[in-house]
Amino acid sequence: MLYGSLRERSYSKLLTLEAARLLEAMGAEVKIFDPLDLPQPDAAPDSHPKVQELRALTRWSEAMVWCSPERHGAMTGIMKSQIDWIPLSEGAVRPTQGKTLAVMEVCGGSQSFNAVNQMRVLGRWMRMITIPNQSSVAKAFLEFEEDGRMKPSAYYDRVVDVMEELVKFTLLTRDVSPYLVDRYSERKESAAELSKRVNQRAL
Repeated sequence: MLYGSLRERSYSKLLTLEAARLLEAMGAEVKIFDPLDLPQPDAAPDSHPKVQELRALTRWSEAMVWCSPERHGAMTGIMKSQIDWIPLSEGAVRPTQGKTLAVMEVCGGSQSFNAVNQMRVLGRWMRMITIPNQSSVAKAFLEFEEDGRMKPSAYYDRVVDVMEELVKFTLLTRDVSPYLVDRYSERKESAAELSKRVNQRAL
C-alpha cells in the first residue's frame, strides 16, 4: 500500500491505514510503504535502501492500493515519485504486470477525481488490473476522529466496497494473470531471440 503525503497528520495515510484494517479483516496480509526518506527518482542509485524496500514490497505483493491527496488538481509529487521508482521491468520480470490495483484519494475541499484518474492511467501503463471501483473522500479533515479512525459515513462504506472488490478481483485473477497479460508481440520477439540463439554459428 502506498500513500502520498508526509504531513504529520496525513489523511491519505489515515485512509490507507483504515483500508489496511479492512483488508486484514478480509484475510489479506498487508504491508504499507513509508515514503519518508525516499529520494527523488534518479537523484540516487537503485541501491538506495528505500528504493530497494519499495521494489521488494512491489515484487512481494499480489495487489496494490495507491492513495494520494489531491494537490493543485493532481496527485502529489510524493505519490508520483514512489510510482516512478517502480521499474516497468527487471530483466525478464515485470514487477507490476498482472497485479490488481485499487486507487483512492483524499480532498481538502469538494469531491474530485483528478488524482484517482491519473493513478488509473499509471496503473494501465504499468499493465496492472485496475479494479472498476474507487474512493474519493471530500473534506477529509472532517471524516476522521482525533485518534485517526474514520467516522461512519457513505465515504467509509465506499472504502469497504473498494477493498472488498480488490480482494475479489485478486482472488479471481490470481491464477490467470499471466494468461491475461500475455502478448503476441512479446511471444513473437521471444521466439525470434530464441531462434537467433539456437541457430547461431558460434558462441
